[in-house]
Amino acid sequence: MMTLVLSGAIAVASWAIGLFFLKFWKKSHDRLFLIFAVAFWGLALERLTLLSVDPTNEARPYLYLVRLAAFLLLLAAVWDKNRRTPNQPRAGNLASADREVVRD
Repeated sequence: MMTLVLSGAIAVASWAIGLFFLKFWKKSHDRLFLIFAVAFWGLALERLTLLSVDPTNEARPYLYLVRLAAFLLLLAAVWDKNRRTPNQPRAGNLASADREVVRD
């Protein structure tokens, strides 16, 4: 019984995290946030599907492929974000030529 409650809580939390990332995507239009939202919704659906499938069903292990796909999607999103901006300085990390030096 406790497993069902915890799995349901994980599913709801994953869905809510997906909604937060969707909100961030709407503000910034950065595809990293959209991909994160889709990945977390996939994790929520996988958890709910695991709850509805009989534990003795021999197809149950194949449902973990959805979890694998979600984690691979998260890794691909981070890789894509880092690949897209190789020469742009990140916030708070200015190149040394752009820094102002104040000397008395």
